[in-house]
Amino acid sequence: MQRFSNHRRVFFWEEHIPTDHHLPYLEFHAFDGTEVVAVRPRIPHAWQSERLQAALSRLLDQLLALTGAERPILWFYTPVMYPIAQHIDAAAVVYDCMDELSAFRFAPPDLRAREKLLMQHADVVFTGGHSIYEAKRYQHGNIHAFPSSVDFAHFVAARSSAAASANSAKSRAVLGYYGVIDERIDLDLIAKLAVARPDWSMVMVGPIAKIDPLSLPQAKNIHYPGRKDYAELPACLGSWDVALMPFAINEATRFISPTKTPEYLAAGRPVVSTPVPDVVRHYGDVEGVLIAGDTDAFIAACEQALALSRNRNAWLPAVDRLLARTSWDHTFLNMSALVDEAIAKKSEMVSTPAKPVIFRPTGAAPYDYLVVGAGFAGSVLAERLATSGKRVFLCDRRPHIAGNTFDMRNEAGILIHKYGPHIFHTNSEEIFAYLSRFTRWRPYEHRVLADVGRRLIPIPINRTTLNGLYGLDLKDEAAAADFLASRAEPVADIRTSRDVVVSQVGTDLYRTFFEGYTRKQWGLDPSQLDKSVTARIPTRTSTDDRYFLDTYQAMPADGFTRLFENMLYHDNIRVETGVDHRDLDGEKLARRTIFTGPIDAFFLHRFGPLPYRSLEFRHETLDQEQFQPVAVVNYPSEDVPYTRVTEYKHLTGQSHAKTSISYEYARADGDPYYPIPRPENQSLYKRYEALARTHDDVIFVGRLGTYKYYNMDQVVGQALATFRRLEKAEAMAAENWTAAAE
Repeated sequence: MQRFSNHRRVFFWEEHIPTDHHLPYLEFHAFDGTEVVAVRPRIPHAWQSERLQAALSRLLDQLLALTGAERPILWFYTPVMYPIAQHIDAAAVVYDCMDELSAFRFAPPDLRAREKLLMQHADVVFTGGHSIYEAKRYQHGNIHAFPSSVDFAHFVAARSSAAASANSAKSRAVLGYYGVIDERIDLDLIAKLAVARPDWSMVMVGPIAKIDPLSLPQAKNIHYPGRKDYAELPACLGSWDVALMPFAINEATRFISPTKTPEYLAAGRPVVSTPVPDVVRHYGDVEGVLIAGDTDAFIAACEQALALSRNRNAWLPAVDRLLARTSWDHTFLNMSALVDEAIAKKSEMVSTPAKPVIFRPTGAAPYDYLVVGAGFAGSVLAERLATSGKRVFLCDRRPHIAGNTFDMRNEAGILIHKYGPHIFHTNSEEIFAYLSRFTRWRPYEHRVLADVGRRLIPIPINRTTLNGLYGLDLKDEAAAADFLASRAEPVADIRTSRDVVVSQVGTDLYRTFFEGYTRKQWGLDPSQLDKSVTARIPTRTSTDDRYFLDTYQAMPADGFTRLFENMLYHDNIRVETGVDHRDLDGEKLARRTIFTGPIDAFFLHRFGPLPYRSLEFRHETLDQEQFQPVAVVNYPSEDVPYTRVTEYKHLTGQSHAKTSISYEYARADGDPYYPIPRPENQSLYKRYEALARTHDDVIFVGRLGTYKYYNMDQVVGQALATFRRLEKAEAMAAENWTAAAE
């Protein structure tokens, strides 16, 4: 906030303080050396609940009036505060989610409900670490992880402080912790540490909160000096040999990303921590950080850390290189850019409502159609129906539109595909022309390489692949065809994915490119999968290394999400994200339902769940311009846990000093991505399909609604065909009604 105050006025609204005065009022307190002003509302003791909230809202209005602030940026560190400010016309709403506050002791019972409300209205969300980001990432469409940074210049003073120079004369080793002492601290660990090593001194600096002070372990070698100011922390650290992070592993610490980790390291102190997930993730490989899961291991780690404290020159240079990339200046610049982008986008929506995400039609319910799912199938049908004069309520359980093609700017400002790479290609002029109404295109031809023995070789298999893999010099298509024919193994009855590949290219190429990849992707051997899976991947005798050969190949120039925003901009469409259709009264809301989710889920898995494969993505931003030569590199070997790595700048054409990649892992559990093509699964689907036919008021479309492995353009084509059938059926019904009336 100090950095923001160099360019904007910053008021830090604190929690209210009870007062004996009979009326509420505000106190203003300036922080030394900064333009940030603390605002402390004072509320009469007796005012509670609704009266308290109303008073805080009025005081906030007074603050804005007194300061002449119009359309302020509202920045929330806790959802508790949102209800008092939700009436304000804000330039942008920022939710800076530092922790899972609902898991803390004495958390307000309505905290989750307030957070859901804040998520719905926030323009951008920041998280204080990657664990909390992973827990919240599907709750908002513009969410970014910002792990703790460090004020290096402030804490490095501990390395040369007077207390540090006197350390060698101490008779006892000093192990210290600073921070709030509450339910997140493993007090039992501290007690056992004190008993096991009476020759060590444990210094626990910080205020005691939410726990009984009498519950603190007491011993001659445990000290509680109380709270220290930020300015005092370097000198405090200078007197320690080892810095501790003795966190209990519980719900309250599951998502924390302690700021003190880089601060301790900047001070030149080795760190001993319990296995907090974000500490393990970011610092598990750092020599100056030791992580221990039980008391004995923690004591041993402290002994090892004491040895490190006597030879800092051996490990501090690597730590300093790490911390050089972890500055508050860097965090501020990235956050500020995202806030500016959110302001610009919101201003554009207010001043020129060309591309809003949520639209509310005039008039009252009921609607003609409830469309469940805002991916391609649902959005295309919503647009077509709305254009034909129907009123449509479109909902999606995710906090955004665009389904799995949803793209967004990450913390570096790079456009990425949140759910993995999506590349548009089609041979249908109708489909391309239809989508061209909602986007301009960037020409793009997709190319994929496979990592085989640390060599990158084109896939699908072509002549370049064969020459590179076998050291050949096949000069023309005839020579390549002859080579493949010599490798092919006749299969009398082609039924499975293995049959398809082996019959075309033989066992060796099958094992090199397909067997391991398919096992990872589907969790099954190719011999257990329908032939349609590998039939999608061609084999060529030319040197054409394009992954697709379709007539139309391009990417939406402004991203897929913008395409969807344009598609859904219609007075007859109401879009609600973060809404589960099961929470709606569908029968009262609309005459008919179009369902694009899993058909088995719609019928509450009456015949058992249909098998799907899911995906997990690990996104990273790298401090380099390019990571790999093409957008996607496949990893067929089962020795590598992920299936492919995507570099998004190849897809979007962005120029940026950094680059963003994602590692893709196939999973058995999670959101359904791919129906698993096996005969028994099709038989189970047929039972659901028969059941669906008995529901005239529900139409099932899309990959999940019809349990088919569709490409993107095929989903669009299916939706357009479905609309034409609906339009024809309604026209026939109207004609029959007219004839009957006559």
